[in-house]
Amino acid sequence: MSEHRRKPPPPQGGGRAAARRGQSGSSSGRRAAPRGATGSPSDSYGSGAYGARAEERPYGSRAEARRAAQRSTGGRRRAVDEGPGGRRGGPGGPGGPGRGRGRAAAPDNKRFINYPRYDKDGWHRWVPSWKLVTGLFIGFVGSLVAMVGVGYAMVSIPSENDAAKSQNNVYYWADGSQMVATGTGANRQNVTIDQIPEAMQWAVISAENKSFYQDSGVDPMGIARALANMASGGQTQGGSTITQQFVKNTYLSQDQTLSRKFKEMFISIKVGTKLTKPQILQGYLNTSYYGRGAYGIQAAAQTYFGVDAVKLKPSQCAFLAALLKGPTYYDPAGNSDIDPAADAKSNLKRSTERWSWILGEMHKDKRITDQQYQDAIKEYPTPQGRKATKGMTGQISYLADTAKKYVLAHSHISEQEFDKGGYQIYTTFDKTKVNALSAAVKKIEKQRLNPKTREKDKYVQFGAASVVPNDGAIVALYGGAGYENNHFTNNADTSGVPVGSTWKPFVLAAAMQYGTYKTDGQGVSPLSKYNGDDHLKVRNEDGSFVLNKDNSVFYQNNESDHAWGYITLRKAMEQSINTPFVQLGWDVGMSHVRDVANKAGILDQSFATLNPSFALGTSTPSAIRMADAYATFAASGTHTDPYSVTKVKKDGQELGDFTKPKRRTAIPEDVANNVTDTLENVIQNGTGQNAKALGRTAAGKTGTTDSNKSAWFVGYTQQLSTSVAMFRENPKDHELLSMNGTAGVASIHGGDIPTSVWTEYMKAALKGKSDPGFPEAVKIGEIADEVGAPSPTPSVTITPSETPSETPSETPSETATLPSPSATETCRFKFNCGNTNGGTTSGTDGGVTSSPTPTDTSSTGSTRGNGNGGFFGGSTG
Repeated sequence: MSEHRRKPPPPQGGGRAAARRGQSGSSSGRRAAPRGATGSPSDSYGSGAYGARAEERPYGSRAEARRAAQRSTGGRRRAVDEGPGGRRGGPGGPGGPGRGRGRAAAPDNKRFINYPRYDKDGWHRWVPSWKLVTGLFIGFVGSLVAMVGVGYAMVSIPSENDAAKSQNNVYYWADGSQMVATGTGANRQNVTIDQIPEAMQWAVISAENKSFYQDSGVDPMGIARALANMASGGQTQGGSTITQQFVKNTYLSQDQTLSRKFKEMFISIKVGTKLTKPQILQGYLNTSYYGRGAYGIQAAAQTYFGVDAVKLKPSQCAFLAALLKGPTYYDPAGNSDIDPAADAKSNLKRSTERWSWILGEMHKDKRITDQQYQDAIKEYPTPQGRKATKGMTGQISYLADTAKKYVLAHSHISEQEFDKGGYQIYTTFDKTKVNALSAAVKKIEKQRLNPKTREKDKYVQFGAASVVPNDGAIVALYGGAGYENNHFTNNADTSGVPVGSTWKPFVLAAAMQYGTYKTDGQGVSPLSKYNGDDHLKVRNEDGSFVLNKDNSVFYQNNESDHAWGYITLRKAMEQSINTPFVQLGWDVGMSHVRDVANKAGILDQSFATLNPSFALGTSTPSAIRMADAYATFAASGTHTDPYSVTKVKKDGQELGDFTKPKRRTAIPEDVANNVTDTLENVIQNGTGQNAKALGRTAAGKTGTTDSNKSAWFVGYTQQLSTSVAMFRENPKDHELLSMNGTAGVASIHGGDIPTSVWTEYMKAALKGKSDPGFPEAVKIGEIADEVGAPSPTPSVTITPSETPSETPSETPSETATLPSPSATETCRFKFNCGNTNGGTTSGTDGGVTSSPTPTDTSSTGSTRGNGNGGFFGGSTG
């Protein structure tokens, strides 16, 4: 056996057990020395001694020996000494912190904080004493009081005069030159509390803060809710007192942040102790925003009623108090360019209801007498119309309006903050092109219209927009006669005017891309034939006829009763014949038509009901969106959202994300090029021949709606896409009027005045530019003859779609058999129309909706608008 495996000899005296027994009897309590303490090899086996006491202290167990060795040599592990009462102490002896469930020995020097508690056993050691808890609580409260005291001492009381200071917003043309500087400083004047009618004071108190004269100026629960929401990333909220709102109004920054909320709280506390209630109320009314660029009660009284604040009547006071709920949604003139839910009709309803409620609250609170209440509630105080501000005349007002909406939609800047000024807005608008478009409209108006001598020429309006294909930049628009002429609606950036036959290219594109149920998904060629006869019955897939709600057969009419027979889709587009496209759209599926239009740039909220007439342009997109959608054809199927702002600066720093919208493929290239080829033929041989005067390669489509209520021309080259709309509108109720007899002709065609305006403008806009033409269109789809041929003895069934409306045709068509009202007849012009989405989505086409996807406003969204390079454009539009 090898040497290192040998067992040591047993110790003398009966082995280790005997040694331990002997030790217990003779030892004085001191432990044996560790093995190997002498350095002798034999010590490691227990056969040696350590000093003179070796025989009296035989070795114990190996574990004990190791502990002893560590204690004597300073090793990491030390012997466990016995504590008081025979208990083992913790590491470091009796005075250590204790170990396991044992109680630690009392410290030599008493600790300032007895934690963990040395005088407790087990888990009790980790339970803080009531003294410790009380001390910590007092310390926390003391620190909080000190912090509040420091914050209170550091903040200053706001000045309503300081809050009144505002700067101009400066807009720039695409070349960097200044377009206009406009601000609100001149539209603000502070007044003292004695110049504010008591009715105005009580209207605000009854509506906003009934406990105003009793509270301390701060709503702790409201602040707690706001802080909790912001800390958790939730939606910010108000619920503030009048004092808090006054403090908030004095901040040029309205960011909903924790730091700003704390400052607001400290200042509100100080304001509540340093200012009287009348002073606070005066400051609040002088710094509040009432819409239309009016800050303060004096500016609001002049803006809405043309009187000084002191002359306001109780009914007018209730009206202005209602505006404080949110002027965007309570100004009866409407703000659909900001949010489609804020159209004039909806705003008037909201304003009337809140005005009535405020008067009721004032009466209930005994702030007005019974007689005053009866006098005030008799009649809603209709405010005066908007007025143009300095510099905001001609087309400048509409350009600035479009750019403003785009800024608000693409940043966290609130309208109130924006109107306080200090921003530099760099736009895409080309001054030369804007002037050329305005000049073209005025020239044709002068040549063709005479409202002084011809009744039917009155109330005629134009809207137009020009967009760069493959880029999306809005370079020009025509919004109307100008703010100075009391025309405050931007006709280029609002919807509500049906586009008529300019919609047919989307039907053709859908047929080429998706095919019909008869072609099993194979695209349809433009040379395929459909029945072009007048007064045609539209067939379902099973051969049955589409019916009206009364079960009578629906008939689609053309402009005339000419018997075209079966003609190619190319020919039908050339002559703008209705019946082939209604049947084609029904065969393709109107949902496919809608999807193609949506991807090309038309917004969801513009679409009409998907009945047969949908194929003929009952939808109501804006001029900006129509120009942008046709730009998709010009760019061989590539779409870019329209945009009007390239950058925004304040205090020398760029704000927000105003990068150019990204391009994406919306329509297959061969489909888009074939649409362009077909629309070239419309100008060369069809209804758009007036555009041949442009003298260069171009494509386009005319459009006229039922009852001749609107006429369009949308056309493009590779460099520029432009749309022109013409319509008549009743100034009182904003209903569209027929243009039969306008300009001294039986009816207005899209190929007439709108095409003339388009041609006049495009000549100037493209002067000196090359003529690149268009890419060659390759053959697409299968050529099918008599695609719509009748099947033998068709049956008659009722389809689940809504009753088809009378369809728009290139010129006024005959009334269809028992049609349901068309979009033109049931929907007012955009600011009085029902194309709203509850205030959370985008609305009109002026501004800010996101890229049209199969799903933005409006937008949601927040929505703040609809999406034509103005306020409602989407992520980029």
